[in-house]
Order: sequence, then C-alpha cells, then structure tokens
Amino acid sequence: MSLWQVLAQRVAEEPFNLVASLIFLCAIIHTFLAPKFRHWAHEVEAAHAARIQERPATAEGEEDSSVEVSFKGQILHFFGEVEAVFGIWALVLMLVLGAMKGWHTPIDYVGHRVNFTEPMFVVVIMALASTRPVLNFAERCLRGVAALGRESASAWWLTVLILAPLLGSLITEPAAMTIAALLLARQFYVLCPSPKLAYATLGLLFVNISVGGTLTHFAAPPVLMVAGPWQWDMAFMFTHFGWRAMVGIVTATLLYYVLFRRELAALNVKRSSETGPMSPVRADPRPIPFWITLVQLGFMFWTVLMAHYPALFIAGFLFFLAFAQATGHHQSRLDLRPPLLVGFFLAGLVVHGGLQGWWIEPLLTRLKEWPLFFGATILTAFNDNAAITYLATLVDGFGDNLKYAVVAGAVTGGGLTVIANAPNPAGQSLLQRFFPDGVSPLGLLLGAAIPTLIMGACFMVL
Repeated sequence: MSLWQVLAQRVAEEPFNLVASLIFLCAIIHTFLAPKFRHWAHEVEAAHAARIQERPATAEGEEDSSVEVSFKGQILHFFGEVEAVFGIWALVLMLVLGAMKGWHTPIDYVGHRVNFTEPMFVVVIMALASTRPVLNFAERCLRGVAALGRESASAWWLTVLILAPLLGSLITEPAAMTIAALLLARQFYVLCPSPKLAYATLGLLFVNISVGGTLTHFAAPPVLMVAGPWQWDMAFMFTHFGWRAMVGIVTATLLYYVLFRRELAALNVKRSSETGPMSPVRADPRPIPFWITLVQLGFMFWTVLMAHYPALFIAGFLFFLAFAQATGHHQSRLDLRPPLLVGFFLAGLVVHGGLQGWWIEPLLTRLKEWPLFFGATILTAFNDNAAITYLATLVDGFGDNLKYAVVAGAVTGGGLTVIANAPNPAGQSLLQRFFPDGVSPLGLLLGAAIPTLIMGACFMVL
C-alpha cells in the first residue's frame, strides 16, 4: 500500500491516532505563539500596575495593594513559557484520551508506557552542572584556551562554541549545554550583541551541541537509542560520526566568526572599556577548595554512569543536596526553577511523542538513503530526535547505510527548533532573558540554518 493508504487505514482502525497528532500540532503552533503570549502578559501587567497607582493611598495598617499581582497576567506568562507548552497540551491530550477510551487509559499510558527517565536525568544533570564549583572549574579550563585570544569576547565566543559541545561527548549533552549557556551568558550575551548575532549564536550553539555528543555512544540521546540495538560502540561512533562532527563544528563556528567579525570586534572593545578585574562577567573570585570541586564532579560522574537508573541517580542527587548544604559557604544559591521547567517540557514532549509513531514509522520505511537523511532532519525539527532514532530501531531490514543516514539526519537537525533535541530547552531557559520577548522560533531556525547545512554536508559528503 502507499503511504497515504497505510496512514488512512491506521486512522480508520484507531481514530485517536489522528486526534493525538492534531493535539501535538496545536502544541507546536503554540510554541511559535509563546512570544505573543508574553507580550500580552506585559501589557496586562502594565495596565494592572497603572490601575493600582490610581487607587487612593492605603490607611496605616492595611495591606499595601502594590503587592497585588495580576492573575490574568500570570496566566498569560504561563502560556508564554515555552517550557510549559507541551505540558499544557499533554493535559489536553490526557483529557481527550480519557473521554474517548475511559479514564483508566491515560493513567495506564502515563504510569506504565511512557518513560520519564530522560526528563528526570536532565533535571538532575542541569542542577549539578550549574553549581558554582562545577561552573568555575569548567570556566578555568576554558579560560586557558580563551587566554590565547587575551580573553576577549570573540575568544570566549570561539572557545565556548567549539570546545563545550565536544565536552558533551564525555559529560552528556544536557550538561554541556548548561555549562555552555551559562558561560555564554557570562562572557558574551551580557555585552548585549545585536539580535542577529544573538540568534546566530543560539542557533550555532544548539547545532554544535546536537552533533558534539556523537564522539561517544552514550552522551547524545539519539545515539543512545540505537547504540545497543545496532551494536554501535565508541570506536564506531568516532570513526563514522565523531571526526565529521568535529570538522563541522569548527567549520560552522569559524564561518560565523568571519560573518560577524566586525560586531565581535566591537564587542571586544566594549568589553575592554567597560570591564575590569571584578567585572560581573568574570567568575566569583572567592577560592573553592579543590576537594569540594572534586566531590561535585564525582556526583556528575555518578549521574552520567547511572543515567538509565532513575532511582540511583536521584538518590545521588539527594546526597548532593546534603553535601551542598554542608558546604554552603562555597556554593551559589541552587536555583531549581530552570531544571524543573526543562524537565516539565521534556516530560510533556515524551507524552506526545509516544503517540506519533503511527505516521513516523511508515514514513521512515519508505525512504532511501538521501531522502531518509533529509526526512530525519526535517522530522527532528517537529519531534525529539531521540524519538526518530528510536522508531528507526523498530524497522526491520534497515541496512548499514540507512542506519547511518537516519542518525546523521537526526543529529544534524537537532538545532533547528527548541523541541528538536533534549538539551535545547535547557539552553533556551538559561539564555532567554537576553531576548526581550523570549526566543523567537523563526529567529532560532534562521540562526541554525547555515550550521545545519554544514553539518549535513560533513556527515553525508565527507
């Protein structure tokens, strides 16, 4: 049967397939509208603040009305949080599923059929990677390279965008994204680059992180899905993907450096004229005992090692919280809001993604090598790339060239949208404060387009 006949038959046999995909489409559209919701929220809160100012002064002892918040404004802010979008529509999905199939069905689906290991892992590894000892250690390591360029803004830009993604092959991509985003915020975005350079940097970061984890077989989620079933080990990954990823990362980053060299040079001047030894773009100068840093790196190593066992890495995180409390004078305030929001985003995404195989699987089976590569790249932009490669493992008769093409396409397209790769929500959550109305999906797509083309050429032509 043709693809259309297969899809039509599956919808006829199970109409909820189409309903689930339409709800997923609504969630994707919502991500593009998130900046608009935030804009409406700002307008509502401004009007609310103006009404409060018009009220007569409160009598002594009465509650100050200036502390009131706009409930409508907060709701609009919630709908404008990209990290909340898929969770919101997952609730809609479960309500519809319960109405159509009985209320035991969504409970069984979420409770037994959806694997939430990856969202939980990302929450823990983000929290660990953002701690002061780990971040300062990473910054000291990268500063040695940035010092070759006198620690200018462009030197830090090049160092973080090239080396941090490659570090993801050891500490996993979510941890590398967290460290890279925090260092870019501290060393680059704080200098207020133009929107064009800001989006180009964000797109380049997402693409580099997506392919930077392919040097090993355990760091990138889409690779992790196929490494066991297809028996891909570290040697295979480096000889087939790793060196090509390195060439692509260096080429794309240097190309963007050439394209934006004048603005980067202006940021160098701005940094040298406005910053000093105690500049806020530098790390906290207070020394941290090496043994504390070593222990926290050990917690990260334990989390990576036990990435498939939530009970064990969450237990390790609880021990870390106790350790952080005991060494609080060497720690920064642990902000769990960004990791939890990212975990919520990924949890909603896997709930939706688990119901999209009915149309993705037959599509993948009908594509040859080059069409499969392009198809995986495009599909990745609308679904997590790990879901694409997982579905590929369920297809019988995939030859080695097709296996390579689908994984290459999945990692190549991992920077096109915030939902394309699991670490992307972490980067967006940490950097969105530098974008006035939040990160625009179109701006991210344009910023990632050229690096994506370069990575595709490296994987399929070299």
